[in-house]
Amino acid sequence: MKSSKPRKQRKFLYTAPIHLRRKLMSVHLSKELREKYKRRSMPVRKGDEVEVMSGKFKKQKGKISKINLKKYQVFIEGVTVKRTDRTERQKPIHPSKVKLINLNLDDKRRVKLLERKMNVKTKKTEST
Repeated sequence: MKSSKPRKQRKFLYTAPIHLRRKLMSVHLSKELREKYKRRSMPVRKGDEVEVMSGKFKKQKGKISKINLKKYQVFIEGVTVKRTDRTERQKPIHPSKVKLINLNLDDKRRVKLLERKMNVKTKKTEST
């Protein structure tokens, strides 16, 4: 049984290894993608198209330009803030505040993973 104590949950997040951090950076899928891939969420990756769901930049859409696994941050093109010296920089957003609209399917491994996961889901529903 895992602990539900906030202190232990925070410690787990701060000390999590990279291979687990990638999974923790999962993002909800849009309704269309959810029906197509039969999954609720997926780990986010550079090149994915997302929509910001809450905060100052709500309803803004853009591609992911950078991901910071160490700080659990996603940087989206078009989501910028002006600095005091009048230059612009990208504003980091937590993945829980973002929804995936379009997947980057350039990577063959990601496509194979999606196909495999979809086949497993359909086999489970057929057997019941």
